[in-house]
Amino acid sequence: MTTTDDTPEQSAGQKLEKSMDAVAALRQAMERRLAEETTAAPVKEPAPSPKAEEPAKTAAGASKGGKETTPDTAALSPLSCDPVEWTRILRHVGQECQKLFQDYGTRMQGKKVEPISFTPAPFIESFTQLSTHLLQDPEAFTSAQLSLWQNYAKLTRATLERMQTGKPAAPVAEPAKGDKRFNGTDWQTSWLFDFLKQAYLTSAASTRDLIHTETARMPKDQARKIEFYTRLFLESGAPNNFWATNPDVLREAFATNGDSLIKGFQNLLDDLERGNGTLRLKMTDLNAFKIGENIATTQGKVVYQNDLMQLIQYEPTTPTVKKTPFLVIPPWINKYYILDLREKNSFIRYLVSQGHTVYCISWANPTRSHALTQFEDYMEKGAFDALRAIKRLTGEERANVLGYCIGGTMLSCALAWLAKADPYPADLPQIASATYLVTMIDFKDPGDLGVFIDEAQIKMLEERMARQGYMDAGSMMTTFNLLRANDLIWPFIINNYLMGREPFPFDLLYWNTDPVNLPAAMHSYYLRKMYLENKLIVPNALSMKGTPLDLREIKVPVFMLATKEDHIAPWKSVYVPTQIYSGPVTFVLSGSGHIAGVVNPPDAQKYGYWTHDGELPENPEEWLATATEHKGSWWPAWIEWLKAYAGADIPARTITESIEDAPGSYVKVRVV
Repeated sequence: MTTTDDTPEQSAGQKLEKSMDAVAALRQAMERRLAEETTAAPVKEPAPSPKAEEPAKTAAGASKGGKETTPDTAALSPLSCDPVEWTRILRHVGQECQKLFQDYGTRMQGKKVEPISFTPAPFIESFTQLSTHLLQDPEAFTSAQLSLWQNYAKLTRATLERMQTGKPAAPVAEPAKGDKRFNGTDWQTSWLFDFLKQAYLTSAASTRDLIHTETARMPKDQARKIEFYTRLFLESGAPNNFWATNPDVLREAFATNGDSLIKGFQNLLDDLERGNGTLRLKMTDLNAFKIGENIATTQGKVVYQNDLMQLIQYEPTTPTVKKTPFLVIPPWINKYYILDLREKNSFIRYLVSQGHTVYCISWANPTRSHALTQFEDYMEKGAFDALRAIKRLTGEERANVLGYCIGGTMLSCALAWLAKADPYPADLPQIASATYLVTMIDFKDPGDLGVFIDEAQIKMLEERMARQGYMDAGSMMTTFNLLRANDLIWPFIINNYLMGREPFPFDLLYWNTDPVNLPAAMHSYYLRKMYLENKLIVPNALSMKGTPLDLREIKVPVFMLATKEDHIAPWKSVYVPTQIYSGPVTFVLSGSGHIAGVVNPPDAQKYGYWTHDGELPENPEEWLATATEHKGSWWPAWIEWLKAYAGADIPARTITESIEDAPGSYVKVRVV
């Protein structure tokens, strides 16, 4: 957004008065122009409604209501539609939606509606604190309001000029780079929608500037909450999120005689019913994928299982394999097949193709029976039981291990525990190397997730988990989606509910809508000890299986990957353990975020990554300033690093034991 003062010598009162006069003039001009456009260029009269015995046409030619429509919706102007016709369309929409709602009410009768887990307390507390700061600094608030009105005045004059001349004026506010919300043609070509767009952007920028000024004087955790909730509020208020101010929605509604809005309302009711009264936003075609058939298809067998996990061994695809087997520990907050989506982007398939004997843990989806499962149980029944099975099946004394996200956090605990084991457990292989993918060890700065971490919110979650025995998957999914609402919420609300369309089949979004529950005891421990108290980074502050953990004791060679735009594990926080581990450490920074930066196959040639030669500096910014940028995926560079710990080539191993075919049954348990 660009801003300049009109005349520096004017008083604040004169500027404000001038701004208000300009806005009033614009309002009058808009009313005249709209009246002219709706009478001077009315659309052609609709065709007569079909007779009762004639089948109603669909939106491809004419809508169910019988109105002949133009298939090319781009030829329709949301500003030049006859108000009488719009009244008829909206009456039709209202009547049909009333019927749909009545049917929904009938279907939901007798069903136990799940309570909404959202509490406004953190939001109210944050903005109460903000109000207090604003009252203590009235000059900043007044200055922000005056600046906003000045920008409104500029926008008003620019819009009036455009209405009079028909030519676009220099923009007062423009979307930020990468903001796709206003890419549609009408946002540029229509003076009205251009005005709505710029008015919103102007207000949003003014609000962000004011909030940033105020939060700069607040404690960091308090400031983060206010800025986060402000961002959510501003994103929700964008004009493209409402049917009456989104030109694409209006075009579609007019072209389909309102059937797009009716279908959208049906989609909304379907998602409410699917969530048993709680909205479960559908982000992809849930029928387009089937685990084990067109997703998670790398061939293998389940070779071990307990009540917490299944261990999958994958079939070799090369005549020889590396002597040292490889264990993948995925996060148990999500399902493992993020690393085995489809052939073209499967990390596991790629690792197998590089000649490694690959094992992967597939975690159980917890129920009430897992309520008392502890964090250390994931270490014992997860990592250690998997390593025992691998040693028994291969006879090898060494293994390479990878941990992704919370799987990596647990891996660090396991390595710290093993470092103090005396004697070293005879049934476990030695760890040849450890790979951490976007793994938090130091939780001092957890990014936007810190918004949900404080004593009051954790206590509320603990009370809720005590009733259920677990943290339900739906709430976890909503939390992560809120971190990127402009990508993971609003586009689907527009597509599904306003445009009345079905979401596009997308493997990553199918995985995103297939989350897991979390055991109550484990999740409480994780939130309190890791996030709230940040104990893991403190030597001997945490104990597992009776042994204090000290990450400085870890001497295993380590490869650490962070992603530059990660909103879950900020890369500078991920970098911290480079100064703690005692063994050799390699740190690599990938482009993109928590998922796309990791699942980045070489053939895609996307994002790029950074490496650093020599000693790792303490400051991550210094590391980046002296790092070397590379194009494409980090996968080949990691495979090259792994060669030093993979052992000699031996004949490919056959799978000698099998409980069931991969991907196994645990991963198919769907709770949302």
